[in-house]
Amino acid sequence: MTRVRWGIAGPGKQAAAMDADFGRVTTGELVAVGSRSQERADEFAGAHGIPRAHGSYADLAADPGVDAIYIATPHPQHTDIALEAIAAGKAILVEKAFTASVEDTERIIEAARTAGVFAMEAMWTRFNPGVVRLRELIAQGAIGEVRGVHGDLTAFREFVPTDRLFDPALGGGAVLDLGVYVLSFAQHLLGVPDVVHAVGGTFATGVESDFSVLLGYADGRSATLSGGFTTYGPGRMMVLGTQGWIDLHPRFHRAPALTVWRGRERIADEEFAFGFEHEVDHVGECLAAGLSESPVMPLADTLAVQRLMADVLSRVRGR
Repeated sequence: MTRVRWGIAGPGKQAAAMDADFGRVTTGELVAVGSRSQERADEFAGAHGIPRAHGSYADLAADPGVDAIYIATPHPQHTDIALEAIAAGKAILVEKAFTASVEDTERIIEAARTAGVFAMEAMWTRFNPGVVRLRELIAQGAIGEVRGVHGDLTAFREFVPTDRLFDPALGGGAVLDLGVYVLSFAQHLLGVPDVVHAVGGTFATGVESDFSVLLGYADGRSATLSGGFTTYGPGRMMVLGTQGWIDLHPRFHRAPALTVWRGRERIADEEFAFGFEHEVDHVGECLAAGLSESPVMPLADTLAVQRLMADVLSRVRGR
């Protein structure tokens, strides 16, 4: 496979954001869009210059001219679309959070591995050049041994009960929307924690408004993470080491810049471009190499973070 022919499932805001960056993708092209409505699919295809529009996700999965599907619908809809795409032999890139439950994540992983079909969570943070550089610096020993991660991600939103962000049936709440970023970042660098503590608040609809999480490890490492819809904040992340630390500048999930500190001395400042094209090109590279999972965003990591989110949700929502 030389160029991946992509389809998008779900013609919403996230799909439009992905389309805006597709012009910089070097390993593939966007050729189709699918929706539950032919009218919406046609409208999106016309607005974004996409050749084919399908009025159902089943038709998108059955399109012989599509090799891979990016799933951009609300979280609870991911599972059925993903399973249909896998059954049709299409590679899938599933927007975060991967699903709304641990059980659904396990179903998709089992189906993909059984079928030998590529599947990956669309955690663009791991593929943006700033985080790629962060991993390089850590591997080079720039800050010694990583012992801690401290960060936040907030996005103030007025409470509107009918909005997707506040609707439990549509996977609303701060943990699935924002917590997935901070938890995935900590898990990426520190692994699966031995202890999880979480507190937070909820809206009248029952979804969480805010969260604060402490992850603890048997060897003394830790992560302190927070986020929510009720406050403004920088979206900063600090990676702490035995010989220094690295600041990922706001907003860290895009990683536009970083600063390296050695002891108390500021030794380097670097800036980076960011975009969704990096994760798409990674999928193309994996497919060209014959891989069914990403070495950077493996399904085991997705499942681990999904379980962390479920733990945090149970503590914040009190169930």
